[in-house]
Amino acid sequence: MEFTVAADQWVRLEQLEAAATHSVPVGLDDKVWQRVQTSRETLQRFVDEGRVIYGVNTSMGGFVDWLVPVTMAQQLQENLINAVATNVGPHLDDRTVRAIMLSRIVSLARGNSAISPANLEKLIAVYNAGVIPCVPEKGSLGTSGDLGPLAAIALACVGQWRARYRGETMPAAEALRLAGIEPMTLSFKEGLALINGTSGMVGLGGLVFAQASRLLETYLTVSALSVEGLRGMTKPFDPRVHELKPHKGQREVAARLWRTLQESTLAVNEQETEAALAAEMDSSAKAGSQPIEDAYSIRCTPQILGPVLDSFLRIGETLEAELNSSNDNPLVVPDENDVFHNGHFHGQYVAMAMDHLVISLTTLTNLANRRIDRFLDKSNSNGLPAFLCRENPGLRLGLMGGQFMTASLTAETRALAVPMSVQSLTSTGDFQDIVSFGFVAARRAREVLANATYVVAFELLCAAQAVDIRGNEGLSPVTRELYERTRELVPYLDRDVTITDYVEAIATQILAAPPAYRSEVLL
Repeated sequence: MEFTVAADQWVRLEQLEAAATHSVPVGLDDKVWQRVQTSRETLQRFVDEGRVIYGVNTSMGGFVDWLVPVTMAQQLQENLINAVATNVGPHLDDRTVRAIMLSRIVSLARGNSAISPANLEKLIAVYNAGVIPCVPEKGSLGTSGDLGPLAAIALACVGQWRARYRGETMPAAEALRLAGIEPMTLSFKEGLALINGTSGMVGLGGLVFAQASRLLETYLTVSALSVEGLRGMTKPFDPRVHELKPHKGQREVAARLWRTLQESTLAVNEQETEAALAAEMDSSAKAGSQPIEDAYSIRCTPQILGPVLDSFLRIGETLEAELNSSNDNPLVVPDENDVFHNGHFHGQYVAMAMDHLVISLTTLTNLANRRIDRFLDKSNSNGLPAFLCRENPGLRLGLMGGQFMTASLTAETRALAVPMSVQSLTSTGDFQDIVSFGFVAARRAREVLANATYVVAFELLCAAQAVDIRGNEGLSPVTRELYERTRELVPYLDRDVTITDYVEAIATQILAAPPAYRSEVLL
């Protein structure tokens, strides 16, 4: 099976993730190759006509006002990718590098970047052969594109720098030799076409968003299980009341909870609570046996997760639009027979989308943290033992320690929620005077996602423990499936044991498991 990029095809994020995850070979259809060729021919004609074009017969960045003859094109383009390949720190994992390379291929396949078909073919060959350029993850401004990350890939393609091949790190020239690929020879504009775009933040951000979307989907069921574990009331999720506040996400979350909990006998019917309290009333003011409504972390779930769901929809739209864009400068558009100096490389859209993802995941983490507290606090759990420790309390500490971890991760996550998209610093002789930090925002979203996943994993562990204490026979069919998957990994805890491996297992096998290969998402 091959991932074939067709002319005018809208590539979906799930296609990007599936191809990068499963190392699916990529190809371009004949119409794409024809348009790529036409764009290159159009640029060649402009060069022959003596037009002055950025990155073709001028220098770049802070040297934008220098003219450079096209006879020096190869040296100029190789100097460019060497000069900007300045990222530092740990290398990105192979799947992320594949996603970035595929994002760049999809953008170049739009046929407006004037890369030669021969060099685009070599980029695809490097990807398909499993040659993984070593990409240090820190140092991208996210404006003029992800210059550092993409330059590391470009350097490997010309036989410089380092790459991983068949599990070993080696000089990129050696990796290309073993893969049977001749290094690229760059002509005018081609180094710029390889690095001047948002493909780094799109590739990384797309993977993070896909996993975050699965976490949110699962968290709706975790939320229902927590309602059961805490003996929460279902009437606040009745779709009739949510018709009175017309937010789509809120309505969807409420409807999901309402449907999921319909067959549960652990969740509480508010009418029964009202009747019990009415029977307790007399002529004096006194404490009732139970409250008439739940705390916000239960009752307000639609109003809290609804905005998260709405935000996710917008984030996905933004990432897909960027993935399917021509996002370098200049663009050579055959249909217009013209060249456009532009700012399509600017990553502000993705930077803000990643910041919104961080805010959304932090909101989810806050909610999970509060529910964990209710599970463990005897005074707020509607009858559960302190720290969910039914057997030998005091001698045992139960799940007390898990709250240390989740409180720490929640605090850390909140500190990470300061937006990156507003942190612009000028550089390059004040030429790149406002930058996006979109790649940094995507890296931060990846870290926040990991934290959120661990906090949700512990909430799920608490919920399973709570329903066992109450009697799991009352679970709804939907939550029972999640409960049983959890119990396959984590037993009921009637003794104190280290729970780290249990939390890790839930996080990786339930909440963050990569999608199975599905050929139908590939064209």
